[in-house]
Amino acid sequence: MAIAKEQIRQIISQNDINSVADVYSLMKESFKDILQELMEAELDATLGYEKNQKADLNTDNKRNGHSTKSVKSQYGQFQLDVPRDRNGEFEPKLVPKYQRDISGIEDKVISLYARGMSTRDIRDQLQDLYGIEMSAEMVSKITDRILPEIKEWQSRPLNPSYPFVFMDCIHYKVREDGRILSRAAYIVLGVTLDGYKDILSITVGANETSKFWLGMLNDLKNRGVEDVLFFCVDGLAGFKDAIQAVYPKAEIQRCVIHMLRNSFKYINYNDLKKFSSDFKAVYNAPNEAAALSELEGIKEKWGKKYPYAVSNWENNWQDVSSFFQFSGEIRRIMYTTNIIEGLNRQYRKVTKTKSVFPSDSSLEKMLYLASGNVIKKWTQRYRGWDQVLNQLIVLYGERLSRYL
Repeated sequence: MAIAKEQIRQIISQNDINSVADVYSLMKESFKDILQELMEAELDATLGYEKNQKADLNTDNKRNGHSTKSVKSQYGQFQLDVPRDRNGEFEPKLVPKYQRDISGIEDKVISLYARGMSTRDIRDQLQDLYGIEMSAEMVSKITDRILPEIKEWQSRPLNPSYPFVFMDCIHYKVREDGRILSRAAYIVLGVTLDGYKDILSITVGANETSKFWLGMLNDLKNRGVEDVLFFCVDGLAGFKDAIQAVYPKAEIQRCVIHMLRNSFKYINYNDLKKFSSDFKAVYNAPNEAAALSELEGIKEKWGKKYPYAVSNWENNWQDVSSFFQFSGEIRRIMYTTNIIEGLNRQYRKVTKTKSVFPSDSSLEKMLYLASGNVIKKWTQRYRGWDQVLNQLIVLYGERLSRYL
């Protein structure tokens, strides 16, 4: 609550304030007194009466002196007299038990780390902005305090059904036992029945393999995910078998954009623009039959010159064609993994200053904190979701309606 102008004028006149330094000094001197009075007011609220005002209240609890506590703040270190009650029921919220640093610096450290700053950069920033000396090792220890929170988040219960689940991974370098090794950050993103995006899991492990993905899928199952309509993925040998082993009813939608990129690798630059333009007729076709007809036309025109660019689509057609049965609203969600690639761009943005991470846990910390910042921005559900959901219910009936 802001202080009234009359009170400010009175404070100025009583304390001979003539400079910013005088203001800071006054705040420093007043900070302890304000905290002390606020804690006394907290105890008043707990007991139900003010000091020396117990009167005829029917309670056997009362004040029981104070205990001394040393705390650190942005105004330095000082002693607080924490009020106590006889029954030991009073739990201060302003300065909780066992908390001795009330400067908010820990929150600032974690916030800076979440934005991709190194521990040494954070140390320098704290010194420059707040005059606080803190070693890079201490910064790292502060961020380590969120590790239990990460484990809890990774094992939290999930919804029983997700219409769409996207899976991808990003590769990083991590130092282990003096060696620099490749690590994959496995990302699983789901779309809820309400049409909102949510990050279901982030796990750092060995380089991308179908065996590891099988473990990730079983983890989803163990955390309560009973059914998924569509898995939207990039290509990976064995990926399909891993999905069908855990969710046999799910359909697989290969990312059309990735399929195009794979085809473009085999196209001469001079033909690339024309080939790309011709291929739009395939994935923009109104139905699967029309798409196959267009693909046949592509094969007649380009097949002899670029056989693999076309056969790649023929060999994977079963996993590419799922979206043709739907309207444009649903197609836009499932035909590409752009949704998770956008998330990956946010991860790369905060990790770009790190060529090598000192450990798997340091990588997990940064990705987890970056995820929190991303999720805060996901406040709106997919456009036209009501129409999307109604179409899915018509097609999948009991599989979805039982969870609504």
